[in-house]
Amino acid sequence: MTDKDLTQQFLSSPQTMLADVVKHYSAYVYKIVLTRLADTVTKQDIEEAVSDVFVKLYTAAKQDVKIRSVGAYLSVIAQRHCIDLFRKSTSKTQDIPLDEIEDMQSEQDIFAQSSEELTEAIKALGEPDTQIFIRRYFFGQRNKDIAKELGMNTAAVNKRISRGLQKLRKILEEGER
Repeated sequence: MTDKDLTQQFLSSPQTMLADVVKHYSAYVYKIVLTRLADTVTKQDIEEAVSDVFVKLYTAAKQDVKIRSVGAYLSVIAQRHCIDLFRKSTSKTQDIPLDEIEDMQSEQDIFAQSSEELTEAIKALGEPDTQIFIRRYFFGQRNKDIAKELGMNTAAVNKRISRGLQKLRKILEEGER
């Protein structure tokens, strides 16, 4: 079936057209979406985007949109949909509290130490600071989640991290001497 045939079918019967268009153009649309979004979204999101493109085509057919070529129209829909998804996926930024930004330089200096020295220094902090540091810097948990699991409030965890970084620096400096 050619693009011309699909275009005629698009104008006459959107329901039967959709099955033929999906069969004929699914690889084409998938390639467009994959090329545009491969590095920014998951495979599942790519597959959903392909489905969304065909849904948008069907919606356009139901609204009696006049087109000259189904392939070209699908290409435009796919590219615009990919642009929208890209903007959504890249606009999600992670907010970092100001007190954590101040501590980032301290973290870089501290974690440049050897792992054995660092492990001993973290153990020297005592509980619950040891738990907080292990969860935060080795397991990558967010402060909010750590607070919830340890039965503390987030502000307390933030303060313990801030003070703990200062203590760690002192412990590590004393160990170097």
